[in-house]
Amino acid sequence: MEFKDSQAIYLQIADYICEQVLLNKWQPEERIPSVRELAVQLEVNPNTVMRTCELLQQQEIIYNKRGIGYFISNDAVKKIRQFKKDSFITNELPSLFRSMYLLDIDVDELKPYYEKFKKSNFK
Repeated sequence: MEFKDSQAIYLQIADYICEQVLLNKWQPEERIPSVRELAVQLEVNPNTVMRTCELLQQQEIIYNKRGIGYFISNDAVKKIRQFKKDSFITNELPSLFRSMYLLDIDVDELKPYYEKFKKSNFK
């Protein structure tokens, strides 16, 4: 996994885990790879992965079965989508709207692009 300098690694790992859930690669009630497995796979320190798991557990996206591992919560998809929507609206949308304003782009002009992206395969 290629990490960006602009965001903490544990948050990027959280995004990765959430993406796996949203892409239906990891299903609700499914066990996710162990902290050590993820650390090896992503080439990071296990403590970093543990910090990610603690964050996702606080957000109730995953839960821990003691001695067995971490599992995806039943309503993880709903919680991830809501969290990501809130984050997008707060952090990214203002910049997008500013660019649209400066470039004199109307929302209607973007509809064909939206439809194109909607049909493409992001998986």
